Amino acid sequence: MSAQRRFKSIKDLPAEELFVQGHRGCQGCMEALAVRLAMKALGPNTIVVSATGCVEIISSPYPYTSWAVPWFHCAFENAAAVASGIEAGLKVLMRKGRIPRRKINVVALAGDGGTADIGLQALSGALERWHNFIYICTDNEAYMNTGIQRSSATPYGAWTTTSPPGRVSIGQKTWKKDVPSIAAAHRIPYVATACPSYPLDLVNKVAKAAEIEGPAYIHIYCPCPTGWRFPSELAVEVGRLGVETGMFALYEIEDGQFRLTVKPAKRKHVREYLRIQGRFRHLSDEEIEKIQEKVDKICDELGLPPREG
Repeated sequence: MSAQRRFKSIKDLPAEELFVQGHRGCQGCMEALAVRLAMKALGPNTIVVSATGCVEIISSPYPYTSWAVPWFHCAFENAAAVASGIEAGLKVLMRKGRIPRRKINVVALAGDGGTADIGLQALSGALERWHNFIYICTDNEAYMNTGIQRSSATPYGAWTTTSPPGRVSIGQKTWKKDVPSIAAAHRIPYVATACPSYPLDLVNKVAKAAEIEGPAYIHIYCPCPTGWRFPSELAVEVGRLGVETGMFALYEIEDGQFRLTVKPAKRKHVREYLRIQGRFRHLSDEEIEKIQEKVDKICDELGLPPREG
């Protein structure tokens, strides 16, 4: 794919829906929007392997499905391993002439729990073995499907049912695991971050990943109204604030070359992002400034502009 974007406006996106109506996602579910957009970029010649998680549960209530492409459900921890087997199997079938040689996108789909935690070993192995597949992590920063438990992608200070704040706890005590950097450390051809609040950025990254030979990893930031405790109509705004404050940066790493794809003119204070979410309402001004210092340091390393004020 050339450096120029394939999709220049929303009107350029295919009208065909491959993640269709009828799913059971919550109102304002950004994971559902992320998957819908990704499938528009991937097209019908796609096989999806979906780990247990929100997307799997909302899209496959027996006997119904919201998938208009071949779709496999696998265990929480092995989406990358199953996708690896499918990719290898397709190569054998094409080599033996059992099926025509053609481009088929193999996609592994898992949440942050199935990626940053119990699926990390399978993901690392698949990247190291250089399977020609796309791994998409839909990151809503906790195990939302099973009751809003913390994951290693839960940000510092956040409330979850297993990291409740109180007299002796701030909430989540550790900082969010940087899985895109872990993927990039495998020196794979393509790593990117995305958010449905920036739909063209997302679909162009998925389209680029589909055209690259070898493994690609895309980490999609998906604000969750239910788990993050904000009104569903604010989901897109929360995603934008995550980017505008530097809490989540949008970039791509292609053949080792890092490039920011969305660069706010000036970053907003993290307070604007934190105060809109109930999971952070317990944080003191002192703790918010601690988070701001951490974000400033990370943004400086990434080359993002200084924040306002």
